[in-house]
Amino acid sequence: MTHEEHHAAKTLGVGKAIAVLTSGGDAQGMNAAVRAVVRVGIYTGARVFFVHEGYQGLVDGGDNIREATWESVSMMLQLGGTVIGSARCKDFREREGRLRAAHNLVKRGITNLCVIGGDGSLTGADTFRSEWSDLLNDLQKTGKITAEEANKSSYLNIVGLVGSIDNDFCGTDMTIGTDSALHRIVEIVDAITTTAQSHQRTFVLEVMGRHCGYLALVTSLSCGADWVFIPECPPDDDWEEHLCRRLSETRNRGSRLNIIIVAEGAIDKNGHPISSENIKELVVKRLGYDTRVTVLGHVQRGGTPSAFDRILGSRMGVEAVMALLEGTPDTPACVVSLSGNQAVRLPLMECVQVTKDVTRAMNEKRFDEALKLRGRSFMNNWEVYKLLAHVRPPVTKSGSFTVAVMNVGAPAAGMNAAVRSTVRIGLIQGNRVLVVHDGFEGLAKGQIEEAGWSYVGGWTGQGGSKLGTKRTLPKKSFEQISANITKFNIQGLVIIGGFEAYTGGLELMEGRKQYDELCIPFVVIPATVSNNVPGSDFSVGADTALNTICMTCDRIKQSAAGTKRRVFIIETMGGYCGYLATMAGLAAGADAAYIFEEPFTIRDLQVNVEHLVQKMKTTVKRGLVLRNEKCNENYTTDFIFNLYSEEGKGIFDSRKNVLGHMQQGGSPTPFDRNFATKMGAKAMNWMSGKIKESYRNGRIFANTSDSGCVLGMRKRALVFQPVTELKEQTDFEHRIPKEQWWLKLRPILKILAKYEIDLDTSEHAHLEHISRKRSGEAAV
Repeated sequence: MTHEEHHAAKTLGVGKAIAVLTSGGDAQGMNAAVRAVVRVGIYTGARVFFVHEGYQGLVDGGDNIREATWESVSMMLQLGGTVIGSARCKDFREREGRLRAAHNLVKRGITNLCVIGGDGSLTGADTFRSEWSDLLNDLQKTGKITAEEANKSSYLNIVGLVGSIDNDFCGTDMTIGTDSALHRIVEIVDAITTTAQSHQRTFVLEVMGRHCGYLALVTSLSCGADWVFIPECPPDDDWEEHLCRRLSETRNRGSRLNIIIVAEGAIDKNGHPISSENIKELVVKRLGYDTRVTVLGHVQRGGTPSAFDRILGSRMGVEAVMALLEGTPDTPACVVSLSGNQAVRLPLMECVQVTKDVTRAMNEKRFDEALKLRGRSFMNNWEVYKLLAHVRPPVTKSGSFTVAVMNVGAPAAGMNAAVRSTVRIGLIQGNRVLVVHDGFEGLAKGQIEEAGWSYVGGWTGQGGSKLGTKRTLPKKSFEQISANITKFNIQGLVIIGGFEAYTGGLELMEGRKQYDELCIPFVVIPATVSNNVPGSDFSVGADTALNTICMTCDRIKQSAAGTKRRVFIIETMGGYCGYLATMAGLAAGADAAYIFEEPFTIRDLQVNVEHLVQKMKTTVKRGLVLRNEKCNENYTTDFIFNLYSEEGKGIFDSRKNVLGHMQQGGSPTPFDRNFATKMGAKAMNWMSGKIKESYRNGRIFANTSDSGCVLGMRKRALVFQPVTELKEQTDFEHRIPKEQWWLKLRPILKILAKYEIDLDTSEHAHLEHISRKRSGEAAV
């Protein structure tokens, strides 16, 4: 990349003006997006304006359109809702209103508009853009603007960001606000679970989502619900019988509670609504169960945005500014969205069209098509839900293979959810499933027992590792391990854990040369807060740790806001991997994040101190610095604290905080529950196929490299990769993958913290088309 290109990012916006507005229903994370648009806009040399109260403010003009400064978006990252206000606007729907809006923009020289809202808001923006030149002609004719003004504003660039808790916009895996809404719902489900178990109750929970069942579907996966009603997949005609049978079956298995999730737009095959009250009446009348209804309502929109939504909002905001400033009169209005973990740009109207097609398919009762149009991510969720909820485990073990499940490494939230879905999918396939306690050590000592369906009941929401986990590697106990594989007739192994699970897998591959017993298929599901397992962009547990760090940073920032001029230095976990420090830095708005992968010198530390000294002269009188635990053996947390204390004398106070093991604890987030559940199901399906493939002369013999894999999320799909092939990609000394995708997000962190650094614009999202995208879409 040339120096010229680097410089271009900083001058891309010179002489341009951008307006940002939030419209329609509010969603957590909108503020993160607004903050990023403002700061990156200013970084590129553009002027950025807030439009208060959505399109209404655009129409009314005046004080509603105000220039934003760097400091005016401080402390808004962690706030829910939208600070600049949103409103439903009738005026903008009329041409008269759009004429006034155009006049307000032209007078201020604004020709770039970033709209953060749902499909209605984005469709409105597109109409506005297509009429732009007509509107300017009218304004010129009536003398409201001069020919010169019209010429200067000859075209309008529009970029949309989808902010909606419903996740109902086609073309993006996650809309801003969806993850936070799931956090609210799951907190409530967890709370209800405890009271319901005290009383043997059935709870019917109604969640939002208008005509989209995403929230209901993911909630049911995240809490192991008995049943979910979503508009895209109405239940069969005899659903009442089926539901009652299902509820009494789980009761008879010893479960003390039933949970039924209902999307607010749920319907039956004839399009008649199914309400939470209908369901309650049915259960009470037919089964006589004590049944309660909870309608979650606007709680789901409220509260603090999750770490995921803050990072999503920030990334989308950066991409939106780039898309606006690179726009020409010929580029279509686009939407910046997320696919897997990649930012992509999609033509706005293609997305709106597919979103409308879903509604039409549902109105015409073409439900299968509606489901397909929602995209692969939605379909995958539905498939896993159907497997786990609607199948009765066979009485006889027809598949009758024996698969063992274990946890290896340090505990991570979500491990139990992965064990649960692995065990249950195994049982559904008719296999015998064993659980191993205490990792490889337990496998050597024979701490092994058979797991039935109810063994893992209620595990989805529980943090830590219920099976027990150890860091011990298998090599030194091959004798005992081989003996137990034979004794318990283990024919496949699912290993859920961190870097040791992966290195343990490599040792098993090596051991196959000496021990035939080790020639059985195994699969590693990455689960560690450090997110350092080669072969996967994400590990189960990292999202939960990130949210814990984030919440702590919010509290610390709040305490610092009360005392003027204070800098906090916070040490995060992660071993040598800087994932947690970097992502938490983005999510909490840190001034710096020190990590091992990006070596730093005393000069860099000085630059950061200097930067904070300058910051204390502004209205923002506090600093937040994150340090990964092993980023540098000499520049310890104490060293950095002492340096900052010395250099900051008389300007700011320093404080330090080591977060420690609280990062491994806590109840798993919706992302980790859902991710773990899907990984478990996918691993078990693969395992059944592999065992069948390796079955020869009455025994299992697996000796190929593809019979020992890591199941990982790579860009947009879940893939199985042989552990031996991942060796090349691993830095074993530091226990990290040699290449890590999230390092590309580090410049964003620095720009948002006001560092004068170069933004590498060579890795930009190019415009894609939604139809092409659908075939290769993300699996998570």
